Amino acid sequence: MISKKIVSLLLLVVFFYSCNEYQKALKTEDVAVKFDVSTKLYDAGKYSKAIRIFEQIAPTYKGMPRAEKLFYMFAQSYFKTNQYYLAGYQFESFVSSFPKSEKIEEAAFLGAKSFSMLSPEYSLDQTDTFKAIDKLQAFIDSYPNSPNSVEANKILRALNGKIEKKVFENAKGYNTITDYKSALVALDNFIADYPGTPFKEDALFYKYDSAYQLAVNSIPSKMVERLNVAKTAYSNLVKFKSDTKYKEKADKMLVQIEIKLQIFTK
Repeated sequence: MISKKIVSLLLLVVFFYSCNEYQKALKTEDVAVKFDVSTKLYDAGKYSKAIRIFEQIAPTYKGMPRAEKLFYMFAQSYFKTNQYYLAGYQFESFVSSFPKSEKIEEAAFLGAKSFSMLSPEYSLDQTDTFKAIDKLQAFIDSYPNSPNSVEANKILRALNGKIEKKVFENAKGYNTITDYKSALVALDNFIADYPGTPFKEDALFYKYDSAYQLAVNSIPSKMVERLNVAKTAYSNLVKFKSDTKYKEKADKMLVQIEIKLQIFTK
């Protein structure tokens, strides 16, 4: 019991000393003291407190001997506290400021990864996603043999997949709102731009459905031409995947196409 009390007391003393040291570091004008205390905080994983001091001394440390260490810890602290905009900016600044640093490759990767962490859901504006894709591709091109390249490529594939899904959903959306002419154009463009997409079966079906709806609701003078376009769209779907999940519905639509073609080609 006595030993436990002693340990608790010592921990309490250390805690108050650290708090006191931190408060003094915030108030002092001595940048060397600030650097030492912020480094201790960083090493102890107290990144938010370290950031407060880093923010104070960063402007005066540019060009100084320990600037490289300071700005690396500064960027890492933002990253570890999930402040990815600031982390991305700091890592990019580190890369441009310290091109000969042994940590430049890591900083370049973490900077790119920071931007990827800002990528929103596919349904939202994808400006940050495109930015992250550019940063990751630049990293992969610059450091193709990096140990981080595997993770970078994995993140890049996920981000490109998100963009792909957004483009598909936008194209499909024209079908949903019954703008079938626009749907045909958008889905055609999507299939051409993303030939290996996992959404190809869906895109081919919605292209078929758009062609079908446009045909069966067409004026007589355009009926035959549009029915044949829909029939071709059906062929493209089953050619791509003969056991498509849309087969039953697609076949029923084809029956109607054939019936109308018989009527309008007499």
